[in-house]
Amino acid sequence: MGKAKDDNVEEYQSDKKRRSPKMCGTNYPLSIAFIVVNEFCERFSYYGMKAVLTLYFIHYLHWNKNLSTAVYHAFSGLCYFTPIIGAIIADSWLGKFKTIIYLSIVYVIGHVIKSVGAIPDVGDSTVHITLSMLGLILIAFGTGGIKPCVAAFGGDQFEEEHTEERRKFFSIFYMSINAGSVLSTIITPVLRGDVQCFGGDCYALAFGVPAVLMVIATVVFIAGSGLYNKAPPEGNVLLNVCKCIGCAISNRWRRPKNSPKREHWLDWAEEKYSKCIIQEIKMVLRVLVLYIPLPMFWALFDQQGSRWTLQATRMNMDFGGSFVIKPDQMQMLNALLILVFVPIFDMGVYPLIGLCRIKLTPLRKMAAGMIFAALAFCAATVVEVNVIKTVVETPPTKECLLQVLNLADGDVSVQIPGHNIFPDPIKSYDEPSGYTNLPLDDACQILTVDITHNGASHQCQLNFTQHNVYSLILDNRMTCKLVEDSYTKSEAGEAFVRFINTRVDSMNISVGSKQFQVPANYGTSLSLGVERGVYKNVECISLDTLMTYQTDLGLLDFGAYYTVILRGDPNSLTLNKMVDVQPNNIHIAWQIPQYVLITAGEVMFSITGLEFSYSQAPASMKSVLQAGWLLTVAFGNVIVLIVAEGAGMEQWTEFLLFAALLVAVSIIFSIMSYFYTYVDPDQLNKLFKEEANEGSMDDLKKEKDKMYMNDLPKGTKM
Repeated sequence: MGKAKDDNVEEYQSDKKRRSPKMCGTNYPLSIAFIVVNEFCERFSYYGMKAVLTLYFIHYLHWNKNLSTAVYHAFSGLCYFTPIIGAIIADSWLGKFKTIIYLSIVYVIGHVIKSVGAIPDVGDSTVHITLSMLGLILIAFGTGGIKPCVAAFGGDQFEEEHTEERRKFFSIFYMSINAGSVLSTIITPVLRGDVQCFGGDCYALAFGVPAVLMVIATVVFIAGSGLYNKAPPEGNVLLNVCKCIGCAISNRWRRPKNSPKREHWLDWAEEKYSKCIIQEIKMVLRVLVLYIPLPMFWALFDQQGSRWTLQATRMNMDFGGSFVIKPDQMQMLNALLILVFVPIFDMGVYPLIGLCRIKLTPLRKMAAGMIFAALAFCAATVVEVNVIKTVVETPPTKECLLQVLNLADGDVSVQIPGHNIFPDPIKSYDEPSGYTNLPLDDACQILTVDITHNGASHQCQLNFTQHNVYSLILDNRMTCKLVEDSYTKSEAGEAFVRFINTRVDSMNISVGSKQFQVPANYGTSLSLGVERGVYKNVECISLDTLMTYQTDLGLLDFGAYYTVILRGDPNSLTLNKMVDVQPNNIHIAWQIPQYVLITAGEVMFSITGLEFSYSQAPASMKSVLQAGWLLTVAFGNVIVLIVAEGAGMEQWTEFLLFAALLVAVSIIFSIMSYFYTYVDPDQLNKLFKEEANEGSMDDLKKEKDKMYMNDLPKGTKM
């Protein structure tokens, strides 16, 4: 191990002698071009795969919404736990360069396995699930492991005196992240939905393209190997901090009863660690305590890719006939709005608030960001309440839903003894106004239905089961045909159609790629999902006479269920189109306000939080705070996982619950912030320099007091 470390040092000294050539006469090393391209491709790979992940769970693996949401957030949480592992490997063993390469290879393998798992011909559902989960685990270790290394490795390429160029590099680096995110969340949903393979949405292609981008990212990074400045591993600060804390706890636990008291529990580590390190850890812990409420913000923020995407599937996605947006493409709004909001807030909002003589401290900004996120979920609640108005809810216990389709020539009266659910006569071929609740005495019940048509009365004995939805079809023969209906809206935005054939000849009907076989004499076809669209020239073939008819079904809209009645003599075909379940009539543009609010919250919370953390930590401890910050994201996803699997509440109430929890957390955070005293870590250099060891304790205490300031520290650039 020691020899390997010496070899790394020699390699680093050799790299320092052959610095990377500069770009076009500037002070920018040529090597950063490879790093920026690598980051763009890697972020495209990650966000592109993640954009379609929730819908993949639902439509391909056939999981329910709650399980899909839980696994999505379990994966997201793992992606933010693994950076700690990557940082330890890079700082203590391999160095950043080798860590990025090795974990990128793991990343690529994960993508390939994930893509193979999305091919229907490869094994059964168990194989698909196994490959998908294995691929996601490898991707989480890959993306999380390189996350703390790539940006820091880019910073290592600059010489110490080129601080301005380094700062601009991080801005370019941040832009490449957002560019990759925006493009991938536009492109991969198109590959999923508009390209058909294996008889359905092409998830294999939607995952395969990000895999190719990750291969490109790895190749590009390796291609720049000869240009990089490769710093050797210098030991992991996070591990040293953990060891110091462990030493303090151990010494305090085993201390003799007569030992003198210490000012702080960390002071019990003074026998092994310097006062400077202990004081730095104290400062870090003060900030980490403020991190405790922060996961709740991320619990809301990361639902853009799960609950908000599922909400979008039940909305109208057509923009005036110009284009139709995919539900998983709405996530691109966040990345786009970030690029717009950052300069607006920095150069407009914050200065204006300052002119109003309002002291907007970093912690107050973060609390305001939480409120904006809570407001975003209030907006999502309002949207959800309106979205579910077009949804047919599953009937409660000892109830079912019933509608009547009168296909007879005249009006029909329907009476069920003990229930007055159809008080008025039902007109011939009249479109039902909707399903009506029918109470039952037990889980299953046989009811007598009295039917009156043209003065004649008829009775039917029909068996009803709780929780089911039915259509009662009546014809001129006054036969009662009770059909159990499908009513769950398609998560892919499809429209469902069924046909009832009143003719004497059987029909074969082609609607898009779907074929409907409709028996004669009031036969009913299956209800099949078709893509939303206008169907003008629908081909109908009589299986008896072989005559072909062209008919117009009109618009089959998002999420609707239609019953189409076929009528006419052998020489003609007419139809009546009825709506059983209303289409999605809330436009997806109504999600824009919640995206605007959550992005404003992100600008005030996330960016400000990072700046605050960096300004309050000594230089040697910034990586510890970075690890702590990433863990708040991980635990936020764990919160969603628990609520999604355990709460079992309606979606709008769940949104409202998250909003209320975040408001409560923001109040707690504000109280904690009120008692926080801002510090200047630079004072540590004065406090613990060697000369201070020779001075009096009073002088030392005076210097220590200088660290705590009533005013804010100087602003720091990210």
